[in-house]
Amino acid sequence: MPQAAAVSAAEAVRRATLVGSGAIGLWATLALATTLTGAVPPFLMVGLTFSVAALLMLSKWIAAGEPVLKKLAWPARVWALGIYGLFGYHALYFLALKTAPAVEANLVNYLWPLLIVLFSALLPGERLRWFHVAGAALGLAGAAVLTLGGGRLALSWDFALGYGAALGCALVWSSYSVLSRRFGEVPSDSVGGFCAATAVLGFAAHALFEQTLWPRGWEWAAVAALGLGPVGLAFYLWDHGMKRGDIRALGALSYATPLLSTVLLIVVGGRPLTWQVAAAAGLIVGGAILAAGELLRRKERPRT
Repeated sequence: MPQAAAVSAAEAVRRATLVGSGAIGLWATLALATTLTGAVPPFLMVGLTFSVAALLMLSKWIAAGEPVLKKLAWPARVWALGIYGLFGYHALYFLALKTAPAVEANLVNYLWPLLIVLFSALLPGERLRWFHVAGAALGLAGAAVLTLGGGRLALSWDFALGYGAALGCALVWSSYSVLSRRFGEVPSDSVGGFCAATAVLGFAAHALFEQTLWPRGWEWAAVAALGLGPVGLAFYLWDHGMKRGDIRALGALSYATPLLSTVLLIVVGGRPLTWQVAAAAGLIVGGAILAAGELLRRKERPRT
């Protein structure tokens, strides 16, 4: 009986990790979908897409006859963490892209999967092994090859604010993801409330800093698709994976996001496959296998 329970627990971790990896696949469509939204300002995009994401969960609650107000009655620290992660990350990300070259800013931002792996060592019951760190490092190397495209990394103090914001992105998202595990009793549909708060803050930031330019025609469909997928369902899947899956494996697997995004743009745009993409694929896939290998081959034994 104890052995069956241990095997069942291991299987539950694998399933939760698989669910969390669904967010990685959805985030890979973010770049392509964003290119279809035209010239909509960034913070207005945050307001619109997170509104769709919040309505997605609100519809679920109403359809299931669940009390909406009760679903939002979480302690202040839960709300603070959710808003810190969702709005904090996106605000810093847009600041980074506006004040630093996109290539370098994106590469600094993609420290977050590695930081997730490292920060996981601070969680109770988690053990960080050399192959977790090595796998995440290989993923970062693959992201660097993919992002730089064979060119040189040219960091300049002139863009220190942008690089600092990009590093802030990495710290915010990695810490939010890892700290979510400390609130495992909070169901993942609570993310719907965080999305609503992020939408309100996005509209407020838009009113303060941007000139309004609404989507036109089919651009509305692209905005809706973003809100349903990479800016909607993805966050619910990620929350479930962080709380109940293998957090270190998900951290390493996250480097598949820039790879899949690039491949998708190549396929849709009809561009040739370059050696940089192939090399990045080898590094990222190899790193993911190395970091997640323990999860794939692990068989729990009953404890005495």
